[in-house]
Order: sequence, then C-alpha cells, then structure tokens
Amino acid sequence: MITLGRYGAWLHPVYDDPSRIGYAVEAEALGYGAVWLGLGQRDESELRLVEQVLDATRHVVVATAIVNMWTNDPTALAKSCDRLEARHPGRFLLGIGIGHPESVTGYRSPYQHMESFLDALDAEGHPRDRRVLAALGPRTLRLAADRAAGTHPYLTVPGHTQQARRLLGPGSLLAPEHTVVVDTDTTEARRRGRAFVSNPYLRLSNYVNNLLRQGYDETDVAGDGSDRLIDDLVLHGTPETIAAGLAGHFAAGADHVAIQVLPGEGEGPMPGLRTLAGQLIS
Repeated sequence: MITLGRYGAWLHPVYDDPSRIGYAVEAEALGYGAVWLGLGQRDESELRLVEQVLDATRHVVVATAIVNMWTNDPTALAKSCDRLEARHPGRFLLGIGIGHPESVTGYRSPYQHMESFLDALDAEGHPRDRRVLAALGPRTLRLAADRAAGTHPYLTVPGHTQQARRLLGPGSLLAPEHTVVVDTDTTEARRRGRAFVSNPYLRLSNYVNNLLRQGYDETDVAGDGSDRLIDDLVLHGTPETIAAGLAGHFAAGADHVAIQVLPGEGEGPMPGLRTLAGQLIS
C-alpha cells in the first residue's frame, strides 16, 4: 500500500492547473505527504494534471479526488495509470467515485455502476492497492474494503471516521478530507465555512443524507446550515485549535487526513497550509 504520511494538502479545482502545480511543489517542500487534486466532473482519463504535478515534484504522493466514474472511461484511465506508474513508481493513488445524482445526467443504479467500473479496471490489470473509493455510506465503504486500498471520504467528521473504520476493518486505508479556516475571527471563519458548505453540499442529497446518518438533524442541514454543523465541518481558529480538531480523526481510526484550506479574499491555500505545517509537521 502507498504510504501517504499523516497529513496531505487537498487542492480545490477552483485554482487553475498551473497554480496547483506550484502549490504541490510547495506542499511537498513543507512536508505534506500527499497532494490531493480535486477534479470535479470533467473527463480526466488522460490524467495530464496528475502527470504534470508528478513531473514537478520529487517524492510526494499525488492522488485524485476524485475521478468521476460517470464521465471517465475505465479502460483509458487504467492505461493512464500504467503510464504514470512507469514514470513515477509508487507515487500515484487513483481516487475514484460516483459523484452526485444532481450533477450527472443518467445517474442510475450508482452502486452497480461502481462495481462495473471496478470490474473494468480489474480487467485492465489495475492493482487494487493503487486506488481508493470516495465512499460515505455503509455499502460503498464495504465495497472500498473489498475492491480498493480503502477510502477517501469528503465532508465528514470524526464520528464518520469512527464508523468507517469499523466497517472497513483494520487493514484498509482511511484518508478523510477536512476543510479548515486558519482564522481566529469566528464570524469571518463561519462566513467562509457557510458559503463553502451551503452551496453546493447542502443541496446535494448524498452529503445531506450522510450528515443525517451522523447525528445531525433537519435543523442543522436546513438553509445554509447551523452554526454547529458549520463549525464541525470547517474547523477554524488557531493552528493549535485546528490541530486538535484534526486529531479527532486519528483517534477515530484515520490513517491520513487531507487538509483543504479556505483562503481569505485574494489568497490561495498556501498561507494556511504554511501556518498549519508549523504545527502539524515535525
């Protein structure tokens, strides 16, 4: 299994590709063990951005978060994975998932589609220990344990991590994403966090249903989200406070946490990742 280290940098697709290449180079220099490239819904079968990031860095693991199973061809994707493995052995982790029913035309039988996609990757010889599934619910978490190295859950809290570990068992990789705002101004941090969470995530049924499974109620997920929900999903405060919140995932059974920084106006993610590296990475 690929070793990701304790913390990774999660880079949102809102940043253009040249910026993310530069961010990845700096994240590696800061000591982050992995760079997660948010990809959205587009066709990424050629994995060109991943290749550019791998070429620009020396040892950091580069992971996709995620390649969408509806908009990508598994045969072409497997061939691209082979190409990257040959050029950069042991440094690429394929994150794949089913996306959201609201954003994909023809979204039917998602679990069966996941199985068929994995069957196609297997047929091309893609190794299971070089891929993770974006899994939230019990059924897909079990699939991640059976058909992949593990899972990369998004927009979750340590309570979900604990349940995921119980379903995955001890041998699977559990690498949740967690969003943060490095700011001690609670009003400003909640403003950024609420803008991020409310649209689109509180308008996407898979995320809302997962939050309800985790013990949040209808008042938490209504409108733009309760303060409790926003504070849990988007940690904020000093680096020490954020570190303590992220540690909850490790106490619950995570192997790795991918940190997504919500920047201030006119900033990118690197100021926050730099500040946190001083606290998190020794």
